[in-house]
Amino acid sequence: MAKEGTKLSRAQWGSRFGFLMAMLGAMVGAGNIWRFPYIVGQEGGGAFILAYLVLLVSIAIPGLIAEVALGRLAGRGVVGAFRKILDTQWGVGLGIVVMMVNIILMSYYSAVVGWTLYYALHAVQFTFTSESFAPAAFWEAFQSSPVRTVSMQTLVMVLVAIVLYLGIRRGVERLVVYAVPGLILALVAITIRALTLPGAAKGLVFIFEVEWSALAQGDTWITALGQALFSTGLGWGLALTIGSYLPEYDDTPIGGGVFTVMGNSSVGLLSAFAIFPIVFAFDIDPASGSDLTFVSLPQVFPQMVGGGVWALLFFVGFFLAAFTSAVLVAEVSTTTLTEETGWSREKTVFGVCGLIWLIGLPSAVSGSVLGFLDFVFGNFGLPLATLAIMGAIGWILTPEKLRVLEVNRGSGLYVGPRWNLIVRYLIPLVMVGIVINYAVTNFGSPRMIGGVAIFVLFPVIGTLLARILSDRHSLV
Repeated sequence: MAKEGTKLSRAQWGSRFGFLMAMLGAMVGAGNIWRFPYIVGQEGGGAFILAYLVLLVSIAIPGLIAEVALGRLAGRGVVGAFRKILDTQWGVGLGIVVMMVNIILMSYYSAVVGWTLYYALHAVQFTFTSESFAPAAFWEAFQSSPVRTVSMQTLVMVLVAIVLYLGIRRGVERLVVYAVPGLILALVAITIRALTLPGAAKGLVFIFEVEWSALAQGDTWITALGQALFSTGLGWGLALTIGSYLPEYDDTPIGGGVFTVMGNSSVGLLSAFAIFPIVFAFDIDPASGSDLTFVSLPQVFPQMVGGGVWALLFFVGFFLAAFTSAVLVAEVSTTTLTEETGWSREKTVFGVCGLIWLIGLPSAVSGSVLGFLDFVFGNFGLPLATLAIMGAIGWILTPEKLRVLEVNRGSGLYVGPRWNLIVRYLIPLVMVGIVINYAVTNFGSPRMIGGVAIFVLFPVIGTLLARILSDRHSLV
């Protein structure tokens, strides 16, 4: 049997459960446990959640089905998939654009995973229930120490490299089949405990009560759409790469779309059920913003019976969610470069993780750099990558061809022709709408200039890199 990751043969998921946990592990990350609750708090609760769920069903499920199906059809990473569809240097360049966006996203995300690791390590030491613990001072001391933040980001990338080095089955699949269920069990346990607190019912009212007037506001839908894209990873190349390791007989629509989005939204809602009853039980402002998880919540653990155990479950679960996503985001570039350069998987892993670590250093040192990159790449880079993938499927391959060849082949769930319209028209138009909205609302600002530069320069750089690699006979 040829070595995993070579051009002669390719690894596959060892089981459908492994594939499903990989999809869920990729999508369930800091976006669900950190970002989702504080966005819900800022946006007023139930109305935002309803808008979010509507967009998951209408945008995320069809898009993820398309990505997974394309990955299985191509049997290659993002660049190989684009070559299969377009067979031109320009097409390969678009694949490189998706990979570039993925690397930048992972670079600053690695710093966020470092935060979760820092808190998980302190949860193991029961720091959050010690008499001297002061949540705001603890967070500020960590954020203001480049040594600590860089050390955590470095350790995260070392751990990511170890998992990737072991390969798809021995590394990635082994991680997700234990980590994802472990995360879910931890959230369920915390939710049960949270719902027993006095005043917890107010948290449930906040989650379920819908202020209908908020649904008439464009900002609610724009924010919900951003969260839906960020939390599901649509357009990151994640679903495409994970789908490329699928056996031919697997049920793509259910595994790639419906199950993943249902699982992803369930974890997000579980996080809300775990956090908001605690928030209201201890009179914390639900609109605390990004400090909700790292500053506001830690102050309640000393006041809870068995608080040290609950802090341990929460922050270790938080780290597992963020770490599994980090591994699978880094797998996108690892898979692609292993196939496209002919390097061994081991060499590629160290190269990719080393590059991500280096690019991520400014974000680990400075929160303002992280915030700038998150805004620019989240609102401009990610829509660009999604446009590239959906545009290639919608206008070059055609959704109808993909639907017949892959989506409905061996599927227990029939996907009808209306799906073609969503993939070809709706998702690309939504991506363009996101870019226009943020360009208009941030006109003239450094953020807008950075976003426009990405939209203009990345395709040019991608095409140039494709030409250089082709001239050196590195591309397959």
